[in-house]
Amino acid sequence: MKKFIGIFAAALLVMSCDKGGTHIESSGFLYDDGLQHGMIVLGSRLDNPYTTENARAAFSAVYPTKSRDIVQTTDLYVRFLPADQEEFDLLEEMGVEMLDHPMDYEIVAEGDYYHDPSVGDGNITWQYAVVDKDFDFPDIRYEIIDECFLADNSEATKAMADIDWEAVEKESYRLTGNGDMLDESALTKATKYNPTGRITIVDEQANGGKPFGLAGVKISCNTFIKFSSTYTDRDGYYTIPKRYSAKLRYRLVFQNAAGFSIGFNLVLVPASVSTLGKGSAQGMNYTVTRSGDDMLYRRSVVSNAAYDYISRCAPEDMNLPAPPGDIRIWLFNSMSASSAVMIHHGAVVENALIKSYLGVFSLLIKFFAPDITIGTKDHGSYAELYDSTVHELAHSSHFAQVGTEYWNRYIRYILQSFIETGGETYGTGDGEYAGHCEVGEMWAYYVESMMHKERYGGQIPAYGTSFWFYPQIFRYLEDRGLTRAQLLAALQGDVTDKQKLREKLVELYPDRRIMIEQVFNRYR
Repeated sequence: MKKFIGIFAAALLVMSCDKGGTHIESSGFLYDDGLQHGMIVLGSRLDNPYTTENARAAFSAVYPTKSRDIVQTTDLYVRFLPADQEEFDLLEEMGVEMLDHPMDYEIVAEGDYYHDPSVGDGNITWQYAVVDKDFDFPDIRYEIIDECFLADNSEATKAMADIDWEAVEKESYRLTGNGDMLDESALTKATKYNPTGRITIVDEQANGGKPFGLAGVKISCNTFIKFSSTYTDRDGYYTIPKRYSAKLRYRLVFQNAAGFSIGFNLVLVPASVSTLGKGSAQGMNYTVTRSGDDMLYRRSVVSNAAYDYISRCAPEDMNLPAPPGDIRIWLFNSMSASSAVMIHHGAVVENALIKSYLGVFSLLIKFFAPDITIGTKDHGSYAELYDSTVHELAHSSHFAQVGTEYWNRYIRYILQSFIETGGETYGTGDGEYAGHCEVGEMWAYYVESMMHKERYGGQIPAYGTSFWFYPQIFRYLEDRGLTRAQLLAALQGDVTDKQKLREKLVELYPDRRIMIEQVFNRYR
C-alpha cells in the first residue's frame, strides 16, 4: 500500500502548482508518512448492551411483571466489505453511516483509522454500521453481527408512556458488565443528554489570536452501536440529535456541510477522521491549535479555508460559480506542491493524450480520484495552508465554468512542460496550450492574493508575479471597477490565452474598453 500511494503521489506531483517550484524528494517514493496517524488498537470484545436479548434481560430486571416480548428488534448491527469505491459510495448514497472499526470492542489505543488484518492493504476494510431491521441490502458483501434494540428508533416503544426506557438502557449496561461506561452526571440526574459543544481553531494571525469556529465539519459520537452525528455551524457549535447517558467516543469526520471532503486515512474512503477521544454524554468542547496535534491542525485549516471559499462564492459576496459539489480534497505531507486536477469530476484520466503521458499512473489516479491535492510540506502556518487551499479552489470555480476538455488541455500543458523542462512547474510559456495555463494561473494567484489581503490585512501579496504570466492584470482591473464575478465571467471556454482574455473583456464590457486596453498594454 505504501508503494502504491507513493507512485500515486509522484504522479500527482507532475501535475501540481507550487509557488517555489516543483521538487521530487530524492529519498524514494513520496509516501505520506503523516497518513499513519494512529491506527486504532482493539482489545477484547465487549458484551453489547443493545442486543435484543440483552435489552430483554434488562427489561425483565426493571419490570419483572411485564412481558419481555415488548422488546423487539429495531436495528441490525452489520458490517459491509465494499469491493471498490463504487460500492462504498453506493452505501453512502443509501444513507448508511459507517465506521471502519467494530463498535463492540474495547479500544486499547485510540487512533484515526482501523484496517482489519484479514483484509489486504490495498482494499477497503470492513465497514461497520447500524441499519433498520427491514434494510434492503444491496449486492455488496455483508454480515449481520447482532440483532439490536434501540428504544429511540421504535415508534411502538415511544408510545409506551409507562415504561422508563432510560432505566432499561442503564440496566442493560450494568447487566453486561459495562456499568462503568455510564456518565455519572446522567446517573445523578436520571436523565439523558443531547451532547452539545463547540469545536474551535486558532489562527494566530487572525481574530486577535482568539479561537473561532471550525465550520461545517461533521462530528460523530457513539457508545457501542448507538451512534449519531451532525455538522458544526459556521461558528463551530453543534448539538447531536440523539440523547445519551453513557460516556461517548467523539470523532471529527472531514466531510463538510459545504459539499467537500478531505481524505485519506491510508484506506480508500473519501473523508479522513480525527479521533478526539472519550467525553461526557453532555458534550465535548475542543480547540485545535498549531502547537497541538499536527495532522488534526492541517486537516482543520484546509477544511476551514475550503468552507470560507465556498461560502464567499455566494451572490452577496464574491458572486462566483461555486466549485462542483462533492469536491474531494486530499492532503499530502511529503509534498509542497498542490493541484486542482478535478479527477473525481471527470478530468484527466479519460483523455487519451494524457494517458499516454501518465501510462500506468493514469490507472492509479483514476482509482483514487481526487479533485484537489494540497501539499502541506513546509506549510506550517494557518496562512500558508489557507492560501494554497483558496488558490486551488479558485481553479475549481474556473473548471466549473469551462469543463473537462479545457481542463485536460491545461493539465496536458503542465505535464508536457514538466517533462520537457526537467521540473519547471509552469514551463516557460511556450508550447501548445500554454495559454490555458496562463489565464488559469493568473486567475488563481489573483484570487489567492486578494483573499489573503481580506483575511489578514496589510499589503496585497504579489503571488504569482515572478512567473511568465501576469496575475496583477486582474488586480488592476478590480481596482478600476470590475468585480471578481465579472472577471471570472470572461474566463470562458474560448479564452485560451491573455490576448483572448483581453478581447473577451472588451466584448463583455465595451464601456470599459479604454481602461481594459490600458491595463493589458502595461503587461505585454
